[in-house]
Amino acid sequence: MADYDLIIKGGTVATATDTFRADIGIRDGRIAALGLGLEGAARTIDATGKLVLPGGIETHCHIEQESATGAMTSDDYYSGSVSAAFGGNSTIVPFAAQHRGQTIADVIRTYDDRAAPKSVLDYSYHLIVSDPTETVLNEELPMAFDRGITSFKVFMTYDKLIVSDEAMLDILVTARENGALTMVHAENNALIKWMVQRLIARGYDAPKFHAVSHPAASEAEAIQRGIALASFVEAPLLFVHVSTDAGARAIADARMSGHMIFGETCPQYMFLTADDLDRPGAEGAKFCCSPPLRDKATQDILWRHLNAGTLQLYSSDHAPYRFDETGKLSSGSNPPFNKIANGLPGIEMRAPLLFSEGVAKGRLSLNAFVALTSSNAARLFGMQDRKGSIAIGLDADIAIWDPEKTTRVTAAGMHDNMDYTPFEGMELTGWPVTVLNRGNVIVDGGELKAERGAGQFIKRRPFDGTGFVPSRASEMVPETNFGAHLF
Repeated sequence: MADYDLIIKGGTVATATDTFRADIGIRDGRIAALGLGLEGAARTIDATGKLVLPGGIETHCHIEQESATGAMTSDDYYSGSVSAAFGGNSTIVPFAAQHRGQTIADVIRTYDDRAAPKSVLDYSYHLIVSDPTETVLNEELPMAFDRGITSFKVFMTYDKLIVSDEAMLDILVTARENGALTMVHAENNALIKWMVQRLIARGYDAPKFHAVSHPAASEAEAIQRGIALASFVEAPLLFVHVSTDAGARAIADARMSGHMIFGETCPQYMFLTADDLDRPGAEGAKFCCSPPLRDKATQDILWRHLNAGTLQLYSSDHAPYRFDETGKLSSGSNPPFNKIANGLPGIEMRAPLLFSEGVAKGRLSLNAFVALTSSNAARLFGMQDRKGSIAIGLDADIAIWDPEKTTRVTAAGMHDNMDYTPFEGMELTGWPVTVLNRGNVIVDGGELKAERGAGQFIKRRPFDGTGFVPSRASEMVPETNFGAHLF
């Protein structure tokens, strides 16, 4: 009998902290051995000249999800997970969106029915909470946490999703008490609405004015306010899709003060600019997302924030709406910017873009690449006992990269259910050529090897705030607030 089901031989292994030569022995879906000269496998993969990395963990994507306006994203759990797999990912954590009036149990049941029969990758969910009633906070969210769904998202903008500051405090305390991590879309709703009204009233309605309507100040203010709220109640908070220097610096300052504050950015803010919105006719609609694309100077600053550790996650925010009447053009062939579905596809391009423009060009270390695309997500979202690294006992979630492979990005080369890619024509160096999920080869040589429904739901652990020692506000301390016990 073979000692291992599979051995990956001759590759250079990299984790978030180390780079070394080793063979990997896989048994029963887990990493059973690391060593040199491993033998005795039913199958062997020769990784000579290749990089052997932990499979990517994509933790910000909208798959088979209705927006607040009722529009459905173009990818279901099959096409979305397939596209993720071809981009070097082995786990996805899309959003399960609660719309007002829905129970959390109904939301979870809906997404279980969508994901289980289709996903080729392991998966979990983040809940989107838009209706934080007392029942939701005190009964339904704790039930979801027991299920292993230990993160959820709230919005500080969008009329149909926004939660008030008071409700956000209740949500943050619920998260704190149950070991959950809150994620937040941070933009100032009033400032955006004021800008939109003035722009539209003056006839500035082309797609390019979407970038103007969401000023950098709206993100900076909302991030600062979110930090103040979360820090006051000592709750962890993750700011998603950070697109500005001011927002990132506020996160860095909060972390230096010991608060459990985290940040994420996305490929669109690293590789596209607001100038992409300034295209003939409705073409700029393809590049409408929120927060909007910024400028080249901001891109350079975001690279510095990635290297400095200000931002712990780099995620796609894959929100696929086709360039037709089902998506971007649902309000007509040349819609005003405030009627264009917001979001860009990118789940397949997330890691290849960062590898090519970061690792291959010397702007980012290989270990930082692994941290940003896999290990940090595993740690923040309670999967580090199974995923995010290459170590004995962990799931054999592995992406084998050819660091010299060159690829020209085209929409035809993508595996999602989109009719365009915003990264069309880019020439990239480095690409994942073989991807494994729990020891099973799911992508190899440009071919899909996995079956529908092969992915498993991952029950995640509570958020771990070890290492953070925030100072408690005097108003929350019985010794200094006249004996009131507020936690």
